[in-house]
Amino acid sequence: MSVNETVLQIFRDSGALLDGHFILRSGLRSRQFFQCAQVCQYMDKVTALAEMLLKKLEGYSFETVIAPAMGGLVIGQEVARQAGVRFIFVEKENDQLVLRRNFKVSPGEKVLIVEDVVTRGGRANEAIAIAQELGAEVAALSVLVDRSSGKADFAVPFVPLISMNVETFDPNNLPEDLEKIPAVKPGS
Repeated sequence: MSVNETVLQIFRDSGALLDGHFILRSGLRSRQFFQCAQVCQYMDKVTALAEMLLKKLEGYSFETVIAPAMGGLVIGQEVARQAGVRFIFVEKENDQLVLRRNFKVSPGEKVLIVEDVVTRGGRANEAIAIAQELGAEVAALSVLVDRSSGKADFAVPFVPLISMNVETFDPNNLPEDLEKIPAVKPGS
């Protein structure tokens, strides 16, 4: 089984890959939703996903993992644990990500940003900007699922575990089948 097939099976088995009419964090709509919190309940699955992610990150050097809360917390911490490095996170304050809780990043410190899913990459780019503003060297951004169809743009190397071409739609221009289904915002 390929990495993509293995990852998708893990998501399906844990109830993390949903079908329906979903409102994404970006405001766009989709027929599919990756609810990573569902897969993150099962530490054996998180362990397997982190192992696969770290294989893709061979050749990247980092001493700290930074994850945006909430989505990147569990996978970010497991990647850091397996890599034997420090783990910290950024979290929302007044609707913006910030580094709190007396976490520090040193100038020149090599960091890896880990997120669960990106569609447009807004929170991931916020985390990258925070690390760079503090003088850190961002080795890469790594995510479980890139659902941007190649449209997300990052100023650092981008290492997704899997890339999905999942259709997204403007809420004012929905296909007929989605117009017939109530939209839900399940949260990541």
